[in-house]
Amino acid sequence: MRNLRDAWHYLTDGSNWGGSEGIWHLLVQQLLLSVTALAVAMVIGLTIALWLGHLGRAGFLSVNITNVGRAVPTFALLAILVTLDHPGTAEFGPYGRAGLATLIALTLFALPPIFTNAYVAMREVPVAVKESAAGMGMTGSQRFWRVELPLGMPLIVSGLRLALVQVWATATIAALVAGPGLGTLITQGFYRTDYPKGIAAAFVVAVVAFVLEVGGALTERAVDPNRKGTATRATPSGGRTA
Repeated sequence: MRNLRDAWHYLTDGSNWGGSEGIWHLLVQQLLLSVTALAVAMVIGLTIALWLGHLGRAGFLSVNITNVGRAVPTFALLAILVTLDHPGTAEFGPYGRAGLATLIALTLFALPPIFTNAYVAMREVPVAVKESAAGMGMTGSQRFWRVELPLGMPLIVSGLRLALVQVWATATIAALVAGPGLGTLITQGFYRTDYPKGIAAAFVVAVVAFVLEVGGALTERAVDPNRKGTATRATPSGGRTA
């Protein structure tokens, strides 16, 4: 209980939030790492998965190759990358020491849920709906943008939400190779037996993860065309009065 109380005091002490080693600075660093890794994974994963899902090709092979990434420990991959001449542990702009190695490891970690969900989202669009769209004279690209993508968007966003939360939580491992982020405070706290410091930083990581999860869930609901349709049908039309 004493450690928890001291951790609360650490969090409520404004001096611990400012400066280059403060919570705010390290939190922004970790957010930058997480968002950048997610953005790169989106560009790669969504482009390939949506294209293959639309065409209905190479699904089994693609999904299984991507899922191999789930079996590779992110820290093991990061440890290998920092021992190489490139990317190594060099400074990488605002991402700090070993920033490029950390970004590569986190990007590969984010790819499986993004790729899998996007591919499945395209393949689960009912065949009858696709045939109806074709019967209306829509081209392949029109069917993709007007039918398949809107219907698959909830599952796609679900994959992005899962990837973002996982990447945010995993980004703390950057501190193990002297990288940026809140993991620095966690490792310092437990390595130096300053447990309140480590607990406080871990609490911030957990709170931000919860906020990201809630935000992703709300976004997922907002893009659900079925929910929008239900809301539309539930709204009285015409505005008639007795």
